[in-house]
Amino acid sequence: MAKIPLRLWLIGLVLVCWLIAELIGLRGVDKSPIYLYATSLLLAIGLFGSTVGIDRAEAKTNKRIIIAAITIGVLLKALLIGGVLYLATKNPLFLVLGVAVAQIDPLSVATLMGDKRMSPRVKSILASWASFDDPITVILVVYAAAVATNSFGLGERIGQTANVSSGLFSYGLDLGLNFALAALAYLCWRTLKNRPWALAVCLGLLAVIAVWQFLMLGVAIAGLFVRPQWVLAIVGRVTTWALMISGALLGLLLVNGISLGYGVLLGLMAFIAQIVAAIALTRGLPRVDRVHLALAQQNGITAIILALRLEVQFEGAVAVIAPAILVTNVTHFVANWLVDRGWRSASQAEVEQRADGHDQRPDQIPAGGD
Repeated sequence: MAKIPLRLWLIGLVLVCWLIAELIGLRGVDKSPIYLYATSLLLAIGLFGSTVGIDRAEAKTNKRIIIAAITIGVLLKALLIGGVLYLATKNPLFLVLGVAVAQIDPLSVATLMGDKRMSPRVKSILASWASFDDPITVILVVYAAAVATNSFGLGERIGQTANVSSGLFSYGLDLGLNFALAALAYLCWRTLKNRPWALAVCLGLLAVIAVWQFLMLGVAIAGLFVRPQWVLAIVGRVTTWALMISGALLGLLLVNGISLGYGVLLGLMAFIAQIVAAIALTRGLPRVDRVHLALAQQNGITAIILALRLEVQFEGAVAVIAPAILVTNVTHFVANWLVDRGWRSASQAEVEQRADGHDQRPDQIPAGGD
């Protein structure tokens, strides 16, 4: 019996929770006092899960492309998505929503690692790209939301958000706190790695601080080196549960409505932006690898949780981002299926042509002219 893909379970859960919320008239889930901290915890799990699985040796080999992808690439995609939709709708909120879907989902990419169509190098680049761009995207969303609130008068200020009125001091303080958290995690790891219980308590306290103060960059950095075996053994299951809980919350919030048209536009632009970024950043790679990277855009746990958080500040964010995630992933499936089908047909035609040439009898081969 075929195993049901995780994505189908997730879609089913979203629909069930949406139906339940409609039937019982459940509203205002995002107004709960623990909602922000719950989404912070889910996001921390997702970010740690994305960076803890990075192969540092392989990432170092392709560091030039990876660094360009998670800096220039993420920013280029965010500006392209948000900019095009802003010009089309004149709504500055899309400058924020465009950032929320600019990253590649690492859980989706992980399922592609056994794909024989992709070379080992492109798998390494894609895995690192998907893992590293999550924390960059989260930082961009925080400050894009702050700019939208303070400069454009959109939404409302809430706890755990940046304050652009403080200028560079606010940015510097936030960055410093994140690096301090990562440094403390490294210190705990180095001094207590042979004492599992003490290490667990220390990391648990740091996790509470990270969720409380929304120090997500620090959590992502910690995932690069804090890798005790007991964490590695459970991180996959915990991340999957975080994804499912996020999906359930998404379904409960869909009761407030869906903006299908804008969602379709946002999802398609996210896919197109990945094509543009990949073409610009992967010069020198084989054509097949460039195509796989160009068609790699998928959205998952990070985009879902960012939608959940943005809903508190900008009502209607979930209504747009939720269908956009579905559209992006369906487009990914269809585009890759069509490309693979084309390549298989071309390969089969080439094989048949060679076979015809090989089977031709000597007396059927035209003689050379005088």
